[in-house]
Amino acid sequence: MLEHMPSSRNGDDAAVLPVLAPNSRTVVSTDTLVEGRHFRLDWSTPYDVGVKAITQNFADIEAMGARPIAALLAISAPGTTELSVLTELARGVGDSVERYSAQTVGGDLCSADSIIIGVTAIGVIGGSMSALTLDGARPGQRLVAAGRIGYSAAGLALLNYFGPDELPLGFDALIDAHCAPTIPIGRGVVARATGATAMTDNSDGLVHDLNTMAERSGVYIDLSRQAIAPDALMIAAGRAVGTDPWEWVLHGGEDHTLLACINKSTPSGFRTIGKILSTQNNQQAQTHAHSRITLDSQPVQPHGWDSFA
Repeated sequence: MLEHMPSSRNGDDAAVLPVLAPNSRTVVSTDTLVEGRHFRLDWSTPYDVGVKAITQNFADIEAMGARPIAALLAISAPGTTELSVLTELARGVGDSVERYSAQTVGGDLCSADSIIIGVTAIGVIGGSMSALTLDGARPGQRLVAAGRIGYSAAGLALLNYFGPDELPLGFDALIDAHCAPTIPIGRGVVARATGATAMTDNSDGLVHDLNTMAERSGVYIDLSRQAIAPDALMIAAGRAVGTDPWEWVLHGGEDHTLLACINKSTPSGFRTIGKILSTQNNQQAQTHAHSRITLDSQPVQPHGWDSFA
């Protein structure tokens, strides 16, 4: 497997990372993917699963305004698992890490009843500016996004409805967005460098994740219906499965789209999708105690992924 995840620091008891530049800090995140809950091998190739594992972990690093530099990979699997499954998974991890000019610097293998993948992502954030935390949104800012919104949930709905063997033609982009998601690389660093003060990624649902940011920051967020409206492909998928595609946009998650709050001009690779409001400027939303998110001033109740549901 190591040939698919080459690293000058891989293969010893532990990896030794280089000393950071002055004023730099280390950013670390970890996440787990469990077969049957986060992925299915009758829907996704092992390579796809490797891509997904890195994307969702490196998106968390980017969401802090940091640059991913390394990953640790731990795989647990039944003893009957074919070697090709593990090598293809490792190849997906290796190719994804390479896209970020990062390295896979170690990990572990052990036996389990199902395939479980654990990734620890390591990043670096430079300079004296603060990391982009959830509590940094301020009234008067614009909400900007880098990446698609709703595609992953649409792909999941298609797979659930048709199964992997009966999928209608023309929806490959939606299926890929769920099985092997990718995000624009380096946008987190760009957002921080151009004045963003808060950022998160769309992991558990757009309204769910933004509501968390709004609560932490003590603000309200008004989304623009026109800016986030489902595109023609999502509308067609909605017709195919009998679902309103707005459900995917507002509550789907797993796109890992970066969502940032900024005062200045829209950073390269981002688009404006809403605005940050104070409590006083959003009286209607105040009547809905469980939501700080509106869509064209109409309250939207948050719901999304629950890790223990």
